[in-house]
Amino acid sequence: MDSREPDRRGKTPGRSASCGMKSILGAVLAAVTLDATFAAEPELEILRAPAAQLQVAPAEHFTGNVAIKMLVPADGPDRASVGLVTFAPGARTAWHTHPLGQTLIVTAGVGRVQRWGGPIQEIRAGDVVHIPPNTRHWHGAAPGSSMTHIAMQEAAAGKTVEWLGAVTDAAYQVVAAAPSSAASGPSRAQQLMGDVAPKLAQLTDDVLFGDVWARPGLSPRDRSLVTVSALIAMNRPDQLRSHIALALRNGVTQDELVETITQLAFYSGWPNAINAVGVARDVFQNPGK
Repeated sequence: MDSREPDRRGKTPGRSASCGMKSILGAVLAAVTLDATFAAEPELEILRAPAAQLQVAPAEHFTGNVAIKMLVPADGPDRASVGLVTFAPGARTAWHTHPLGQTLIVTAGVGRVQRWGGPIQEIRAGDVVHIPPNTRHWHGAAPGSSMTHIAMQEAAAGKTVEWLGAVTDAAYQVVAAAPSSAASGPSRAQQLMGDVAPKLAQLTDDVLFGDVWARPGLSPRDRSLVTVSALIAMNRPDQLRSHIALALRNGVTQDELVETITQLAFYSGWPNAINAVGVARDVFQNPGK
């Protein structure tokens, strides 16, 4: 019987060993090819914690004490850069824009963010803020708290940011909008007219106080003086009451309010000034009402 002749089970002796050897050689060749393929890939880059340098933010673009640690520098072929930014209480950026937008991830503390023409918004640890491309805005810490966030942005034509003017102290000191209006209760406008004219109450909150009063062209203190003066001249005691209280919160002193009433007595009429004195007396004696 020929040694290569099939046995009773239909198999040719020696063929299985030959096939097994070919399989092993194939696996070895595949492994070598795979190793060569992976060898062509670039090495992973790990930036160890001490290697990320902590830098003081430049005073021309920031107000207050701000420290920046660049986690992903804006160099090389990648467009993205990532920084860890810590703001001391009251510190903030200047107004600026990003050509491809920016994303902020708040990791600690309480902060503030505002787009041009919009209200100041309070942000807290865990919040994520997306700023659309070319949107004028600023961000920083709240007056009584530090704030740390991760800032991520991409470069367009090698540029990630366009710096504008500084955020003034008066503009920064505007009371920030609460994160949730439901949590803070109904606004004054909602209390006064929300049951009868809900749309008017909404427009008062969103347009008048959320937009006009938040504009950086006038400080809250100056806006209060303008508004109080107009209400005295028009003899509107009901509205004057709440705006005198708001003026005190915005930094207008009682002496300045009395002097405003005295000045307007000669321009808007004695009866208007006398009525304003009565309203001011009530507010000064009961500031919380």
